Amino acid sequence: MKTSKKTILVTLALLLISVCNEQAFCDAAGDSLSRTLGTFDIMNSLNNLPAVKKVSKWHNAYGQGLIITTNHYDIYTTLMEPLMLRQIPAFMESAHRAYQQQLPKPIKTETRLKIYLFENRNQWEKFTKEFAGASAEAYMQITKGAYYLNGACVTYNIGRTSTFSVLAHEGWHQFNSKHFAFRLPSWLDEGIATLFEKSKYEKGNFSFQPDMNLGRLGALKQSIVSKNMIPLRKLIALNPGQVVHNTDSVVAFYGQSYALVRFLREDDYGRRLRKYQSLLLGALRGTWEIDPRLKEIAADRNIPMTVQFNEYVSTKLFELYIGEDFNTIEKQYLAYCNKIVYNIRLKNKK
Repeated sequence: MKTSKKTILVTLALLLISVCNEQAFCDAAGDSLSRTLGTFDIMNSLNNLPAVKKVSKWHNAYGQGLIITTNHYDIYTTLMEPLMLRQIPAFMESAHRAYQQQLPKPIKTETRLKIYLFENRNQWEKFTKEFAGASAEAYMQITKGAYYLNGACVTYNIGRTSTFSVLAHEGWHQFNSKHFAFRLPSWLDEGIATLFEKSKYEKGNFSFQPDMNLGRLGALKQSIVSKNMIPLRKLIALNPGQVVHNTDSVVAFYGQSYALVRFLREDDYGRRLRKYQSLLLGALRGTWEIDPRLKEIAADRNIPMTVQFNEYVSTKLFELYIGEDFNTIEKQYLAYCNKIVYNIRLKNKK
């Protein structure tokens, strides 16, 4: 998969705008417990979980490790923190179900997806230098987070909430890259990924709460208050690499893409939901009505997705599938943005 350096830095590092800091006592408790339990004890505790099919040792160059197999994932991990490990299988299976719910009906998925979760950044860096090849230098500039490359999601422990958030975000990119015939326009791909950044754990399962994603909602309100909103026609044509040097524009792009996906799914009692799902089905099945040469680019993820391709295809698809007057839909979209951020309080800038 060929990816520009600018795009890597935006889509992989800046997705963490929305991530919350983890509470220190949770990490301390996990560290203490992991020191008292051996690998064998941890394996036994995982084997009894409903979401886990198998647990085996992972022999690697980075540290003691496990391979946790679920219905849809092979999770390679050196993280030996029992509290997190017991939740990760159910979390990823819950995320997989949530990805499927973007479509009118679930699709059959036979090949398990691969995740690498490391205990610390040193292990992650060592792995990345080998795994990312010529792109490793760009990935190493990520201060904390996750990336998706060569079919795998790769991250390290940055606290339970943050780690789960970036895994779910990158997991969506992994899911559609594996199963969709066509790659998605930037606003749609990133907008959907933000829907999974906030989750709630209850009775062994996770539910995802897009309406509680305070990081994206705060970013959206900041864009509204500062009058930095990107016009709709420009937003859907943007590649995030085009705004990498402008922090306000990056914040606006991700916040507005998050809001646009929610708008298409939720506004006016979901009257555009079927159109939204038809757009995704076209990508899944490879049936978009676009120029044959553009179909080749959309289908071949080894061909770089240029600014011109993203701009043309995004605009064309929006017109084909959403099919509404831009001026009218933009007014409704802006009204929706104002509605969902109404109760959000912004932090004062010093």
